[in-house]
Amino acid sequence: MNKEPYVKQTIENQVGYIEFFHPSHNSLPSNLLSELARTITNAGEDDSIKVIVLKSGGDRTFCAGASFEELVAINDEDTGKEFFSGFANVINAMRKCPKFIVGRVQGKTVGGGVGLASATDYCMATKFAAIKLSELNVGIGPFVVGPAVQRKIGLSAMSQIAIDANSFYSAEWAKDKGLFTQVFDTTDELDEAVATFAENLCNYNPKAMSEMKTMFWRGTEDWDQLLIQRAKISGRLVLSDFTKETLKRFK
Repeated sequence: MNKEPYVKQTIENQVGYIEFFHPSHNSLPSNLLSELARTITNAGEDDSIKVIVLKSGGDRTFCAGASFEELVAINDEDTGKEFFSGFANVINAMRKCPKFIVGRVQGKTVGGGVGLASATDYCMATKFAAIKLSELNVGIGPFVVGPAVQRKIGLSAMSQIAIDANSFYSAEWAKDKGLFTQVFDTTDELDEAVATFAENLCNYNPKAMSEMKTMFWRGTEDWDQLLIQRAKISGRLVLSDFTKETLKRFK
């Protein structure tokens, strides 16, 4: 089995499947985030792709969020801002992509991973796909992914999981709040449903889908600036004595 981190794209029946993988529970270091943002942008410009599916490798965790090793190593504000901009760049690439992005969430997702799921246009999951916003736990907060999560599930639900940073919330809870559209018992059922759904979308007018996407994301035009500002906040907080001490304990 491949243990090396990767971002790869395959095309089947006009559906572009973008898959990321990292042996550490699909956590995403900066280089993988950059590659993911670039791959999404390129898929958006590729005429042979009508619809995009975002997925991760392995059968357990969808995404454990940011790379903990990189987080611990941050020693100045610029590095901090750069680090937290990684998820901002992926979310903005998803937002600006002219094609619908279907999320396929096979397992637990934490922190930045919840942001990725929230930035998809339509997201399906298994019953194992519990979600958690754990950022407050390590002395920061879900500043960068917050706008995407709030847009998808509302301020009340987002603030609930952001404040209760220790708890996983079930896939059914996430479905009730609008993050997931359907929840399946097995990954096989999820994969079958995702492929059928995405391939069916390919029959629709690409221009109509692009216009619909613009309509759905209306009001987020300032996110290029907003998410970078949020990255700066996290970059400052991660340097605080409180957060440094907390990170040492987690380490």
